[in-house]
Amino acid sequence: MSEARNARRAVPRALPPPRGAANEVRAGAPVATKPRVFIKTFGCQMNVYDSGKMADVLREAEGYEPTNDVEEADLILFNTCSVREKAEEKVFSDLGRVKHLKARGALIGVGGCVASQEGAAIVRRAPYVDLVFGPQTLHRLPAMLERRRAELRPQVDISFPEIEKFDHLPPARVVGPTAFVSIMEGCSKYCSYCVVPYTRGEEVSRPFDDVLAEIAGIAEQGVREVTLLGQNVNAYRGAMGGTSEIADFATLLEVVAEIPGIERVRYTTSHPKEFTQRLIDAYDRVDKLVDHVHLPVQHGSDRVLAAMKRGYTSLEFKSTVRKLRAVRPRIAISSDFIVGFPGETAGDFERTMQLVEDVGFDHSFSFVFSPRPGTPAASLTDETSAAEKLERLQRLQSKIEAQGDAISRSRLGTVQRILVEGASRKDAGELMGRTACNRVVNVVASRELVGCMVDVRVTEVRGHSLRGDVVVA
Repeated sequence: MSEARNARRAVPRALPPPRGAANEVRAGAPVATKPRVFIKTFGCQMNVYDSGKMADVLREAEGYEPTNDVEEADLILFNTCSVREKAEEKVFSDLGRVKHLKARGALIGVGGCVASQEGAAIVRRAPYVDLVFGPQTLHRLPAMLERRRAELRPQVDISFPEIEKFDHLPPARVVGPTAFVSIMEGCSKYCSYCVVPYTRGEEVSRPFDDVLAEIAGIAEQGVREVTLLGQNVNAYRGAMGGTSEIADFATLLEVVAEIPGIERVRYTTSHPKEFTQRLIDAYDRVDKLVDHVHLPVQHGSDRVLAAMKRGYTSLEFKSTVRKLRAVRPRIAISSDFIVGFPGETAGDFERTMQLVEDVGFDHSFSFVFSPRPGTPAASLTDETSAAEKLERLQRLQSKIEAQGDAISRSRLGTVQRILVEGASRKDAGELMGRTACNRVVNVVASRELVGCMVDVRVTEVRGHSLRGDVVVA
């Protein structure tokens, strides 16, 4: 709490209790409603998962119900990401838009990676902010709210209590046949461009039995497909209860696939340096492991990869892909790329383009390098013009887009098995599901199929999705 004490204090004033806190309602008086929380999420799937847990914690402790209307919220939370450029400025811009809601007693909080990076500096710049908390302290939100009301000053907690948060989260509540489960926190790779180890801490794995218990619980609620989450999931090393043994990621995948009700297993994100032979062998043994892997390579030049401190060469990356395709010939590979890393030459970039040609990626997330404060790469000399970087990015994206389109067209006329997840995003009259290779397929079918695995014949390619007809046996 020392950071909060040093922060500039907001003007003290009594705060009303959460809406709906009254214990009795007089005759003729309006019925109290439950307090509402608005959560805006930025960044990776880990943040999406954390936002869901924030909602669970607040519902369990204080009865908060989620709302999509910030104007009616009693508590406003921004779950932030610091990976992209100018992330901090975007946060303060969003805070400025909701500042006026303080007049009616709304509380405002900033969580996630920007909160972890900036800490009490957020309160010094925006003294109307009530809560600042990191990814590892979201479970302390109810206690922070209580102290805010009692002490009439902002609360800051951006500590790294390792895996404590998972011991204090209420049982997962899910809606639909798919769910995400976090298996570890933090990252220990310290790539020269990445701020994550500084905002989420070192790698810490959840105990093996705890992960299995959570997945078994959501399977009982109807979940059929689970996605395991972590900054580097294949670095998972979970303690096995009652023994001195440690489960690696391959072991976890094998056991998760045996949980009753689970029909598919996905994960994100993996690291090429720790893509072990045991993990590759799991694709041969575990049928429920899908035909898709997101494997961020970041660059095709060994010189740039070394400067990034990635810990592998382009040849080693391609060797991993070859081994994967030896056991899963149709596996789809998606990746991440950084264009314009400081010192990248035209020749370096052409090596990236050659890697793309050699591997045949299905999809990618690619960005122009943006320096993150506090990382080693932020101080590197960069002489490449912004225009040149943008031209390289466009070339890269066009190449991978063309590869993805070709892969989609190759599936025309084939029968693909999908898990029907719910209504299509673009047409409520259709249903959507994903293939094992992570392609969205839209179909016209009865809503009774939601949550079911069905076979569909692909009839049309539509941009980044497919359309098909249900195959009737």
